[in-house]
Amino acid sequence: MKVAIVSVSDKGKNLAISIKEKLNNDSTIIKADLFHKNVKKYLKIAFYEYDAVIAVMASGILIRSIAPYIESKTSDPAVLNIDDNGNFVISTLSGHLGGANSLTNKIAELIGATPVITTSSDINNRLGIDVLARDLYLSIDRPREILFFNKAILEGHEITLTSKSKKEYLIEYLRNNTLEIDVCFNYSDDVDDDEIRVSLDGHELILKEKKMVVGIGCRRGKECEKIYEGLMKSLNDINIDKSRINRLASAEIKKDEKGILELSEKLDIPVSFIEIEKLKLFESNDVQKSDFVKSKFGIYGVCEPSALIMAGFDSKLIYKKTSYDGVTIAIAVSK
Repeated sequence: MKVAIVSVSDKGKNLAISIKEKLNNDSTIIKADLFHKNVKKYLKIAFYEYDAVIAVMASGILIRSIAPYIESKTSDPAVLNIDDNGNFVISTLSGHLGGANSLTNKIAELIGATPVITTSSDINNRLGIDVLARDLYLSIDRPREILFFNKAILEGHEITLTSKSKKEYLIEYLRNNTLEIDVCFNYSDDVDDDEIRVSLDGHELILKEKKMVVGIGCRRGKECEKIYEGLMKSLNDINIDKSRINRLASAEIKKDEKGILELSEKLDIPVSFIEIEKLKLFESNDVQKSDFVKSKFGIYGVCEPSALIMAGFDSKLIYKKTSYDGVTIAIAVSK
């Protein structure tokens, strides 16, 4: 998630700086940028170029500034509102699909504030279908049906989830989630491998897996078990079961790396090795550049660009390069 933190007052700026410093240590925050004053200009930039906006200012200023840009729950960024004293963190826009509710809880915990969330499913301890889709990185083909299904879930109706085969990551997610949802599982060949059909009373929508790629870098001779440990720590950070991974990726200089090859076999997940020339040509402002890797291999990085290239055009990082004792892990998903 790319986050813009916008402040107005000097007191608010100090709080914004503190929030940025804390977010920099979070592997799920790809970058956090600060903007101060000139609110209308910076909020417009933040609204279109970032996944989330944290506005440290009065709610009236925020609402009037973003009102012209609000379009849809499927495209609007998460917007949070915080008072200058840092007493309350308010989920203001895109609480579910945009992730504002979960980010609100995270920021509130970081700064010792009270989170304020008003979406019906959350305050009634129910799991919205759009929250499930966001948490598992699934696209929704009929977003207009979200309201129907969330209302049904809120009223305690049982919805049917149909897939071609057992989705272990879905079962694990529902088993570990603290929010309530009543579901019935069906299996059918009429559903594609990467899809989950949601249905109730003639209403239907399709949840489709975004391609999830884990990029791996490691020191020469790193054991499979050590790479696996790093991978599992990363997946734990984003609360995703390993069965959700579609592919592993690394640079072609690692194509004979026994640990990575054994990991692919252990997980039964294919691995791709990206050509050095592709890595040299790849450009992204979100990729961390390593002068050490550049001096050794002529490329600035392995795990992040490998993951992004393999996930496809317009893919994005959801987990930035994180080191685990000689292993680096990054995770990207397709658009």
